[in-house]
Amino acid sequence: MDVKLLEAFRAVVDHRSVTAAAQAMGLTQPAVSTQIARLEEACGFSLFERTGGRLKPTPEGLLFYAEASRVLGEVDRLAAATAQIRGGQAGKLVIASHPSAAISLLPRLVAEFVAERPGAMVRLISRHSDVVSQLLPSESYDLGIAELPIDDTAIKLRKYQMRCVAILPPGHPLASHKVLTPQLLAPHAMVAPSRSMQVPARLFDIFAKAGVALNAVVEAEFFASLCALVAAGAGWSLVDQLSASSFAHLGLVVRPLEPTMLYEIGVFYRRDREPSVLAAAFLDLIDRKLGN
Repeated sequence: MDVKLLEAFRAVVDHRSVTAAAQAMGLTQPAVSTQIARLEEACGFSLFERTGGRLKPTPEGLLFYAEASRVLGEVDRLAAATAQIRGGQAGKLVIASHPSAAISLLPRLVAEFVAERPGAMVRLISRHSDVVSQLLPSESYDLGIAELPIDDTAIKLRKYQMRCVAILPPGHPLASHKVLTPQLLAPHAMVAPSRSMQVPARLFDIFAKAGVALNAVVEAEFFASLCALVAAGAGWSLVDQLSASSFAHLGLVVRPLEPTMLYEIGVFYRRDREPSVLAAAFLDLIDRKLGN
């Protein structure tokens, strides 16, 4: 049964005349009359009584009107849902991320994303970078976020860089310096990133080239833990700018490190499948926030 015929029927009942219904629908009166005749033929019973030049729904027409209104309501909801899906406003997005991005990057992005998309639902999975990029089956998530390097044989990869900064506890002797160097930092106790992370190898190299050594007294796996340990006075550390910003409420003293050291992450999805409209919209959001 043609939906347009149902719409014409509903309009005639609601406006109580073919002329008014035609005006509301932007059609001619003969066109609406033809649609009503076609619908009556399809139904096999009269929908209106024609008395005094006006249309009055028959008892069968009133019953049919109730059903037609319900069906058209479902069609309207389907059209709205279709528009939401097409515009990336609805659906489910699963993101598998390493802990640092899950704590410092994604909360703000996800909050902004769902605020603009009431029909969307986001699920976050947090695992170590090697688990996200190698061990988790790619079918279980739409987007992956992990530290570089990442094997991109079976994925499409977008790379992003963030500058690392030195963080100090409140009242630290080096807080008076505007820029920190390996020579300044070397004598002071450090809260070191775990050797399983990307940062330590580069940090050791920078200090070695400067002819000094790190004085690591504590080691932790996550940037969030490093920030908390520094705030508690365990020593200084090095984290990405986003992590430092996320934990600024702890009173951390943040300073640039010279020479500059970059922290690199990758955002990826399966090579053999294009991202959903929702995933593509989130990728665009990441580009706007992190793109160089």
